[in-house]
Amino acid sequence: MSILEGLRLAVNGLLSNRLRSALTMLGILIGVSAVILLVGVGNGASVAVQQQIQSLGSNLLTVFPSNARGAGGVQQGFGTGSSLTLDDVKAIANRQTSPDVVTAIPSAGGRAQLTYGNQNWNSSLTGTTQDFPSVRNYEVASGTFFSSGEVDAASKVAVIGPTVAINLFGGADPVGQVMKINRQNFRIIGVFASKGSSGGSNNQDDVVVVPITSAWSYLLGGRGKNVQQIYVEATSAQATTAANTEVTQVLLDRHHISDPTLADFQILSQQDVLNSASQTTGVLTLMLGAIAGISLVVGGIGIMNIMLVTVTERTREIGIRKAIGARRQDILLQFLIESMFLSGLGGALGILIGFGLARVLPLAVSTLPTPVISTPSVFMAFGISVGIGLFFGLYPANRAARLRPIEALRYE
Repeated sequence: MSILEGLRLAVNGLLSNRLRSALTMLGILIGVSAVILLVGVGNGASVAVQQQIQSLGSNLLTVFPSNARGAGGVQQGFGTGSSLTLDDVKAIANRQTSPDVVTAIPSAGGRAQLTYGNQNWNSSLTGTTQDFPSVRNYEVASGTFFSSGEVDAASKVAVIGPTVAINLFGGADPVGQVMKINRQNFRIIGVFASKGSSGGSNNQDDVVVVPITSAWSYLLGGRGKNVQQIYVEATSAQATTAANTEVTQVLLDRHHISDPTLADFQILSQQDVLNSASQTTGVLTLMLGAIAGISLVVGGIGIMNIMLVTVTERTREIGIRKAIGARRQDILLQFLIESMFLSGLGGALGILIGFGLARVLPLAVSTLPTPVISTPSVFMAFGISVGIGLFFGLYPANRAARLRPIEALRYE
């Protein structure tokens, strides 16, 4: 029997029991659409995280205060130390000792309450220097960023993100206006362009940036003149490893530490963050795919049950076919094709529904990352659905093929 003949028999068999065939396909259809959607959501989350990390800045290294040493050997929490200073920043930015470093900027801040008129907004406050936009990949959409002179003079000027501008000023132009930051008057001199952040505590559009000297003098109170983080821009992506080594050596020398394992700082590169995020989202995607795969197994068991019923119902037909010359492999192929056609058709419909849900769900749930459905995942889902038909159809098909013609013809 040819493949085409097997397909013709499979279609006829399925059309003779349309409702039962549709209900049998339902399990595979739901399983495949769930795999397509959930794997797409996992891939979308991975892409969103990578874009957010890359938007922090190009070739970026971040230096955090110690978590390695503590009194009596007690390890402190990550970033809780106070070992970094403005002189460290200047030493790192020295091209003679750090030839693979373009520049370095300090960062100190926290949350701040912003007030303009009767409007209030709580935002992320950053005190830094004039190179902040280039190192952190920010663009000023209107107005200007503060200068080195304003940093040296501890001027009360601020640049705000678009989220702050919308929530404090609505549609009005905030440049030139005076707002209060923790009850201190600051003049707004610029507004950043949106970085397309999706919200949450790491919203890069919800920021207010002031000179670090102003932050120390007027906003950070008793926290002294400590630097919470140092952002370092390497000359290229390939130079980040060399820049990391140079920054490490500069800080070890300045802090008089001979053993690198006792360093009172840590350096984190974008690649480190990307690798960590990729591992996390990869596990998430795998878990979502595995959960959806369970429904595929359930659908496969349903196909096996229906195929067993079909073999029982068509026992006399099998006997007649064998009596007129059909071989054992012909019967085996006939029922295998029918099983694989059933699961394959369910898989194809599931892919279409998965695509549709991937388009509709982000419109209904704004916080859901846009699903990214790759071509390999589509072929994989379809291949698995056909494979499930082959695996779960093998036992019923083999049972039909092993029937003896006389016993089959006598079956009532």
